[in-house]
Amino acid sequence: MSRYSSRQAPSPPIITLYDTPGHTPQPWAPNIWRIRFILNYKRLRYRTIWVEFPDVEATMRSISAPPSSLRSDGRPVYTLPVIVDPTRNPMKPEILANTNHIAEYLEAAYPARPVFPEGARAVQTLFVHYIQEVFAKPLLPIMVPISHQQLQLRGARVSQQPAPAYLSGPQREQAWQAVKEQFDFLAMILDKNAGDGDGTVAMGRDVSYADFALCSVLIWIERMAAHDGWARVRTWNNGRWHRLWDRCREYMDEF
Repeated sequence: MSRYSSRQAPSPPIITLYDTPGHTPQPWAPNIWRIRFILNYKRLRYRTIWVEFPDVEATMRSISAPPSSLRSDGRPVYTLPVIVDPTRNPMKPEILANTNHIAEYLEAAYPARPVFPEGARAVQTLFVHYIQEVFAKPLLPIMVPISHQQLQLRGARVSQQPAPAYLSGPQREQAWQAVKEQFDFLAMILDKNAGDGDGTVAMGRDVSYADFALCSVLIWIERMAAHDGWARVRTWNNGRWHRLWDRCREYMDEF
């Protein structure tokens, strides 16, 4: 027998997703979940590299990742997610930052199983912008302190900035009421799809990037505030949000 016969063929290159760990083995960050959903939905093979918050900038610079954005003074901002894709050109892998840029790239590079329905890219982009910039805003005073606290409990190294103020009592209930108002408004809009499919998803019948953006927020609540947050949200609007979570469930596992 040849001494080379037992050698295995080299593994094909796969995409690398850079993520930040939470207080459980399950990923939690909503912007990164949007990319996980796309990778899983498109059945793309990938691996995860976990990077603690204080190490993000140094790690991203070390792999020559572009900044995700620029500050007003022109200084670069490095955040996750970042992907490295060597599958198309192993000698010169694609390195991308910024959730929206990555989503656009994955859709163009891997058009099978599209997440942007034909002719709906502009509407989808507007919907995702609304989720990020309007819908999720009332959640921040609740979820950011909770997330910070949970990461500290896990022993993760988080930002050296002072911990965000934790809401309690009437302030907390008032904040949740503001969140519910956003959920109620979105439910009213999505109910217009009731005559097309089951009305659970944004496009009426099939899941799309819009649903992944929304479900990423639901996962954030479910993973970081299961008892106080998800226990509320899953019952709102006659269980609509739990049904959406259920529709997206099969795309929460890596292919």
